[in-house]
Amino acid sequence: MNKLKPKLFSVMKTYTKEQFVKDVVAGIIVAIIALPLSIALALASGVTPEKGIYTAITAGFVISFLGGSRVQIAGPTAAFATIVAGIVAKNGFEGLVIATLLAGIILILMGLLRLGSLIKFIPYTITTGFTAGIAVTIVIGQIKDFLGLTIVTEEPLIETVEKVKAVFSFIDTINWSAFIVGMVCMAVLILWPLLPGFFKKIPASLIAVFVGIGMVSGLGMKVNTIGDLYEISNKLPAFSLPAFNMTTVRNVLPDAFTIAILAAIESLLSCVVADSMVNSRHNSNMELVAQGAGNMVSALFGGIPATGAIARTAANVKNGGRTPIAGMVHAIVLLLILVVLMPYAALIPMPTIAAILFMVAYNMCGWKKFVYLCKTSPKSDIIVLIVTFILTVVFDLVVAIEVGILMATVLFMKRMSDVTDISGWKNIDDEEDPDSISLRTVPAKTMVYEISGPLFFGAADKILAITLDESINCIILRMRSVGTIDATAMHNFEEMLEECHRKNICLVFSHVNEQPMKVMEKAGFVEKVGKENFCSHIDEALKRAEQLQ
Repeated sequence: MNKLKPKLFSVMKTYTKEQFVKDVVAGIIVAIIALPLSIALALASGVTPEKGIYTAITAGFVISFLGGSRVQIAGPTAAFATIVAGIVAKNGFEGLVIATLLAGIILILMGLLRLGSLIKFIPYTITTGFTAGIAVTIVIGQIKDFLGLTIVTEEPLIETVEKVKAVFSFIDTINWSAFIVGMVCMAVLILWPLLPGFFKKIPASLIAVFVGIGMVSGLGMKVNTIGDLYEISNKLPAFSLPAFNMTTVRNVLPDAFTIAILAAIESLLSCVVADSMVNSRHNSNMELVAQGAGNMVSALFGGIPATGAIARTAANVKNGGRTPIAGMVHAIVLLLILVVLMPYAALIPMPTIAAILFMVAYNMCGWKKFVYLCKTSPKSDIIVLIVTFILTVVFDLVVAIEVGILMATVLFMKRMSDVTDISGWKNIDDEEDPDSISLRTVPAKTMVYEISGPLFFGAADKILAITLDESINCIILRMRSVGTIDATAMHNFEEMLEECHRKNICLVFSHVNEQPMKVMEKAGFVEKVGKENFCSHIDEALKRAEQLQ
């Protein structure tokens, strides 16, 4: 079992000056990439721009310092945008702070309880479905700013369906100047990465910001900027403890679990991707503890939920970052930018922010994976994928994950039930199979049944389907292909044994594996059947049946 030891402490043993220079360069580049993204994601989350920077600084530093990955870069991500916006709308920013603190505690407990490996039990179809759903909700949420619509409603729009209705209702208020700025910035975001050499290394989002500011300020276009809608602050993150009350805790607890689960999934997926890029291996439990600590610190210093960001982590690796020092440098550089340059963020046009978020949504949606799964997966998996996607868009992520996991669990049990089979032996002429019945003599008045697959509550009823004919005096149950049984299967075995006793039929078991035998011994079933009726091989079981004639 891996110790809870941060990667920073391991890599420093062989740290060099050369690697320090590479980490600093990578940290600076990642900070430049993270700046416009952090502002955009904060606005998409329904909070003020500086809170995105606060998150990248505080959570980014703590998660790099304590993390279980060599190169993970943490900060605000698109996956949380719709969740955070919903929490803020319903419970205010203080409710979000409490939810993030609770999520941090949950993540730390998950790490301490060594639950890092359990994340693999969340099906790929669910993560793909809700990731695509989140991408769609981000796009829908940014249409208003991209088109410069003037939407007036009595209550703030929270649900995605409400936002769609509002867009169609107020489409006649489109600001063509905003649309032009948005389209130009979108073109920059798409085309800039195609340029060769030095230009390609400059983040496209940063160029889009400069282009947007130049168009609006230089040409005098009447387009809303961040400064028109929000008060910009370059103050340092300040410690603040929220006022806890049980009502708010109860209200945000489901959201806290969602934040924790999503943070765990996204951060560990990012770690897996990073491992393949640097030929390393992360400590999943330590990473969960770091994510928990990072989210708690972020909440206490005015930030929003954070997790490992795959795109920023990949940028870190590509630019030479190989230790957590790069992530810590990224946080320090953002702190300096906050103090010096944050007031200039007021000049960024809202359509530019919308264009950046459109690209973020496109990059995260994984539409190719979505289409591939729809073409190649079993029908049950496709149903889970599509239902999770639709529920994420129409309702929210909490409902989508709950229903998705429930459906996946039920469908999995159905599959396991389908592969569990109990069949009587038939005389098949196959001399090449040493276990074939054709090489054995079954005593008179004896029936042999082969059981295949796990015997759990979804398949245990098949035990009771075995015919107990009074014309026979012995039934052999061959269990070499049964790896596990549960309490329901054990109960059905006991009912079968009682029926056998009533009809004077002897029950003999052949090749019972370790887990089923332990369950039977614990239930006292072995004593009821008789130890002499548990045989290690089918030949031994047939001899036992012959003795009973």
